[in-house]
This record gives sequence, structure tokens and C-alpha cells, in this order.
Amino acid sequence: MSHEGTLPAELRTLIRQNELIVPTAGMSKGYTQANLAILKKEDAFDFLLFCQRNQKSCPLVDVTEPGIFESTIAKGSDLRTDIPKYRVYKDGEFVEEVLNIKSYWEDDMVCFLIGCSFTFETPLLEAGIGIRHIEEGCNVPMYKTNIPTTPAGKFSGPTVVSMRPMTEAEAIRAVQITSRFPGVHGAPLHIGDPKVIGIEDIHKPDFGDAVTIKEGEVPVFWACGVTPQAVAMQSKPSIMITHAPGHMFISDLKDTNLSVF
Repeated sequence: MSHEGTLPAELRTLIRQNELIVPTAGMSKGYTQANLAILKKEDAFDFLLFCQRNQKSCPLVDVTEPGIFESTIAKGSDLRTDIPKYRVYKDGEFVEEVLNIKSYWEDDMVCFLIGCSFTFETPLLEAGIGIRHIEEGCNVPMYKTNIPTTPAGKFSGPTVVSMRPMTEAEAIRAVQITSRFPGVHGAPLHIGDPKVIGIEDIHKPDFGDAVTIKEGEVPVFWACGVTPQAVAMQSKPSIMITHAPGHMFISDLKDTNLSVF
């Protein structure tokens, strides 16, 4: 079941009850999905500044007060439980993947919700552009690149990109469509040869799953909200909790609210 017509609150309930532990691409069509990063208050200002300096990779859609785990864009939500899978990093090391983070939660933690490229997939589909990872029922492929982020405080690291294969004509249309969504990464960062941005093997993503690239198609790369995970590995905050790549927070915010026209 794709859940494309299921309302966000219903999906969050299923996720909270551990009844839906899968990537969320294509779910709650028309509603904004978001990446998550949770840090202790001592690191929150540096990370907020990092997001402001790297808005292509980390466009903020919500930031909570310390100790608050309900998002303002999802009434009744609980950011400790309402994502299918979480990842925990301590001192830059990946510790484990869990279904909720209640045991890790501390009262000085701040939650950052970052715009997700799944948001602009709906208008791409409506324009007749196929989304391969949805077609193949898998996670979007994501890659670390040689494109540096702009440092802020303790935070620095490489830009992560997501990839969708398209024909050249579709890629041109995709640039036009996604340019309307700067709040969820906007236009692509790169189109074509992956090696130009430091990706040696397009068939071996660093996060997510490899997808089929058909003859006559080119890879199209967007800045990705998994960038904070690569940054966490390099910058080594005492703890950073994130979503597992592709397993997003589904908000009550309509995609159209993030379109600039």
C-alpha cells in the first residue's frame, strides 16, 4: 500500500505504533515531509547558523524550543516517535538505528526539521516525470560529494545529494519545477557526470538504494537533507539524532505552502 492518500496524522499514528517501518516517499501526497536533526542546546546555535549558511542543503521548516518534541507544523506530533526509523550518532560515530528515541531524549534537546526533496516529487509526477525510486519501491539514492558546505561553529563537512535519473528533456522541466521550491532544496545542484562532484560509482550510493538508470537518461542531483549526517560524522557533536535516510517526518504543512509561485 502506497499511502499516498492517507492523511499525515493517520500515518504518524501508524508510525508511532511501529506499524509502518518503511521509506516514506510517495506517502501523504501533497503534504510536506521533513528531515530531522536533534542536538543538545549547547550545539543548537552553531547548527542553526550552519543551516542559515547552507540553505540549499538545510532549508529549515521548523525549530523547536529546548525540551519540546511537538512540531509546530504537525499538531499532536511527537518527534521522538513519529519517524519510522532514527539514527543516533555520538562523537561522530554511528551508534544504532532505532524505532523511537525516548531513551535518548534529554530536556535540553532542540529539534530541527529540514525541508525534504520528497516535497517536490508530487509536482514532478504531475508533470509526467517518473520518479524511479517510487517506481521501484525503494529508497532514493544519496551520495556524499566533493562540494563543501559553508562551516559554522563546530559544524562542517561535505554536501550530500539525492539522485533521480531522467531524460534530458525531463531534466530541463525538472529544473523549472523544482526552482519554485527553494524551501525544499530548489533546483538541482548538478546534472550529468557524477565524477564531476566526486561520485566514483553511481551504482553504490552512500545512503539509500541504487536505482536503474536507463539508456538515454542522465542523473540529476539535488542537495539533500541527509547532509547533517555527513556533517555529524566529520564535526563530532556529543550526540546528534537524525531520521534514517528516506524515513521522513510527515507534517501537516501543504507542499503548496513552500512554493514561491
